Amino acid sequence: MDQLTATLKKIEKQNYRAYQQIKGEYDFSDYTLYIDYVQGDPYASASRLRAVRPWSVTGLAWLRDTSPAYQVAARDFIARSFSAFAKQEQSIDIALTGQTILDSTAVLFTEQGIELRFRMNLPADGRSVLGKKADNILTFHMPKFIRKATLERELDIDALIKHCQVVEDQAAMREQLEEKGLLAFVGNGSILPRIAGNCDLPMKDAVEFNAPDSLKVTLSTPNQGDIEGLGIPKGITLIVGGGFHGKSTLLNAIERSIYNHIPGDGREWIVSQEEAMKIRAEDGRCVHNLNLSNYINHLPMGKNTGDFSTQDASGSTSQAAWLQESIEAGAQSILIDEDTSATNFMIRDERMQALVAKGDEPITPLVDRIGQLRDEMGISTLIVMGGSGDYLDVADTVIQMHDYQAVDVTEKAKQVIAQHPSQRCNESESALETFRPRPLNCSSLQKILAEGKFRISAKGKDSLRFGKEFADLSALEQIESSSELHAIGWLWFQLAQLPNWCNNPAKQVATQLASDWSSMMPAHGDLAKPRTLDVMAALNRMRKSQFKSSN
Repeated sequence: MDQLTATLKKIEKQNYRAYQQIKGEYDFSDYTLYIDYVQGDPYASASRLRAVRPWSVTGLAWLRDTSPAYQVAARDFIARSFSAFAKQEQSIDIALTGQTILDSTAVLFTEQGIELRFRMNLPADGRSVLGKKADNILTFHMPKFIRKATLERELDIDALIKHCQVVEDQAAMREQLEEKGLLAFVGNGSILPRIAGNCDLPMKDAVEFNAPDSLKVTLSTPNQGDIEGLGIPKGITLIVGGGFHGKSTLLNAIERSIYNHIPGDGREWIVSQEEAMKIRAEDGRCVHNLNLSNYINHLPMGKNTGDFSTQDASGSTSQAAWLQESIEAGAQSILIDEDTSATNFMIRDERMQALVAKGDEPITPLVDRIGQLRDEMGISTLIVMGGSGDYLDVADTVIQMHDYQAVDVTEKAKQVIAQHPSQRCNESESALETFRPRPLNCSSLQKILAEGKFRISAKGKDSLRFGKEFADLSALEQIESSSELHAIGWLWFQLAQLPNWCNNPAKQVATQLASDWSSMMPAHGDLAKPRTLDVMAALNRMRKSQFKSSN
């Protein structure tokens, strides 16, 4: 510590680049501070620091004997506590993940102790060093924040235990979905609506969710006992109802509950299959050497859909591509909102069939493939549907939302089908085919990185820079944090180290994520473990990605 103070005093008022001299390791007696990266100027990305505090001085060594889910939650709680303690010093920042709890690198539990990873904007006067001010922060204020966040008696232990138990319970509930044949579970008393489209906090005075008796399921938890709620079974489920009654709100809660939520969020008792993928139409996106023949065929001018590529996909083509890419990456269920879908991909009614002959229509709508996805591939589908009754013919379960409450109308739907039989023809002219994964050219990733000076960075939740390329990921609604995007970029970096072609990139990514994933990453605190599905969805949207046809 004395060495750090001496260096900062020596470089007072020097050019800002003199801060490079403080990079290194410093002993603060009860913790070690590492300054890994020092920003080049006051306006560059903040400097990266780490603090490692031995277990013996924290009083928190008992956390090492808890479950993996409990430890992830404890690390999250410590990060949030450090952020709260450091609020008075605006130059210090630690990466947080909003209302969700992700496996993040902001705080790690290691053999050496509790490791905090955070950023600091080193103070400046114009482009001159303010060494004395930096010393005051680094050797007086920052040690207080580090010690408080990693000392049992300084933390709200009751809140810590509740935080961890809630997450442990959600993990236990998610593990029960498979054995109970469920795609998702929505606990009674949950608060589904959010304050606003740009605010993820629960709406005050919102109607609490309650499950209909016919779809009521009970899941057990290690800390809260039995939780009762709506069980959405595997298969084909429709969410129907009038406008403004909560259809999309229910779907949104389900799609976001692939992750665990913090206490007080309102969605603590909602869990979904981790491999559930929300898809939508996405005009203008790229598609790489994908076999779309299950959904699109005989295009004008003989364009081949068995090896389809474009840099400007239409709405229907983009949604069909996303479905096929998700299956390739291992999705077990597909989530769709009619409002964000391409109509001609979803349905072609009997009048349109009569007007435009099947020979003139290249699209086989999803309504004619969805049953095959369920029966032949075991893929479930959950669809918000307000405008097409033709999906009633293939649905296993129909849930009506009325005043934000769920009503089981499956039997009523069967009566409607009997009273109003559909005259449309099934347009699936061939069996549903399965395809081998497309190989990925890993050497091309290395070239993209090298040409872009090996830069990897996330801009919010919408854009990922990889080398010289920028991938627009704004359509990936299940991404919760920029830390996930940052980790996706570094997973691509791992792929780029492989020689030539990787025959099954999704399997390769899944293997990386199944191991000690953070150990393969740089010592950054703004990384969070993504799903294989999202890693591949992002890779499919990088315009310079090079795939090889699976044919």
